[in-house]
Amino acid sequence: MDHTEWDVVIVGGGSAGLSAALMLGRSRRRVLVVDGGEPRNRFASHMHGVLSRDHSSPLELLAAGRAELTRYADVAVESATVTSAASVEGRSSFEVELDSGERHLARRMLVATGLRDELPDIPGLAEQWGRNAALCPYCDGWEVRDRRIAVIATEAANAHQAQLMRQLSPQVTFYTQGVRLPDPARTGLEARGIAIESRTVVEVVGDAEGGLRGVRLDDDTEHPADSIFVAPRPVPNDGLLLELGARTMRQNGVDWVLVDPSGRTNVPGVWAAGNITTAQSSVPVAMAAGSLAGAAINADLVEEDIRRAVAATG
Repeated sequence: MDHTEWDVVIVGGGSAGLSAALMLGRSRRRVLVVDGGEPRNRFASHMHGVLSRDHSSPLELLAAGRAELTRYADVAVESATVTSAASVEGRSSFEVELDSGERHLARRMLVATGLRDELPDIPGLAEQWGRNAALCPYCDGWEVRDRRIAVIATEAANAHQAQLMRQLSPQVTFYTQGVRLPDPARTGLEARGIAIESRTVVEVVGDAEGGLRGVRLDDDTEHPADSIFVAPRPVPNDGLLLELGARTMRQNGVDWVLVDPSGRTNVPGVWAAGNITTAQSSVPVAMAAGSLAGAAINADLVEEDIRRAVAATG
């Protein structure tokens, strides 16, 4: 099968990947963005804290980003999944294969495939995720100000999440789920009037319209709640990076691919950006990471172009 050659293949067309493509397209680089269509925030109808886009659809943002890239004739976006990636022996390039069987060659790669949120195994929680159950107080807290908030712990550090929500509502209950709270954390919760509930949440209860009614505890009592905040376990979609030999470092129980400030990995020619490198990457932060990576990749290609030009004239 014929190969198509690009300066850069970007795997993942979310906020980071599209921002990188924009920077590279503006540098007249031939860029292919391959996107599987499953951004982390696809469950949410609105995103917040994004200047000029506050309370708008995250999917509309990505559609607008794709539309903007059509200005640049050297940038292509393909809806597909990359099934494998490998360095090409004897060349400073990479071969990627798509689920369609297409193969592409690229001088550089950026992987921006994000992560998936692994929710606690509580019946009914997944059905509320992105609507009445969320992770980030900054992203979704203001919309439920002054309402009844249930913060369900997955670790002791989630007490901080409850404290952030207390800034937004006086009606916050922290469900410990068997997690032992350090004394300073417990004292802080009590001092600010946050209820601490040691009984275990065994079910998230919805209403007939699909909304949230509350939580059911292990003694079969039901506590009303208007919104749930919980910290899922982040699982990076980093299979391609590991396949290419990227190094990782364990932080807070999760193995994250190591990158420098521009997103460069230890694998020559490979960058990573967005939620694949950190769970704390909001839309604006992911955009910034993608822009930095795009600029760094272009600069790296320029250096290679210089070496090639010098060698050709020598």
